[in-house]
Amino acid sequence: MQKLTNKEEEIMQILWKLKKAFVKEVMAEITEETPHYNTLSTIIRNLEDKGYVGHNAFGNTHQYYPVVTIEDYRKRFMKNAIENYFNSSYKNLVSFFAEEQKISADELREILEIIENKK
Repeated sequence: MQKLTNKEEEIMQILWKLKKAFVKEVMAEITEETPHYNTLSTIIRNLEDKGYVGHNAFGNTHQYYPVVTIEDYRKRFMKNAIENYFNSSYKNLVSFFAEEQKISADELREILEIIENKK
């Protein structure tokens, strides 16, 4: 899987939400800095070239749908983030969030409980 740009990721979020959509429907979901129709169409075709999106043709128009699930993308994204920013250490990842006060002791206890119940 090739890496996505921020805009491509934004478009994928919309396609995952809508499940299938024409370019106009994707455009209607964009909340900030709506690109020109042709630009958006090009971004979606790039996503198709990268293997993230497929389409059904209806005459000259295409209805696009995600080929990669959000779960598969999330796994890949997190794996790369942990490798690149936390030295492949989940401990470093959790420590980072604890130090930044983005996770509470109660949440950490819940995580430990999940881990212990998986054994």
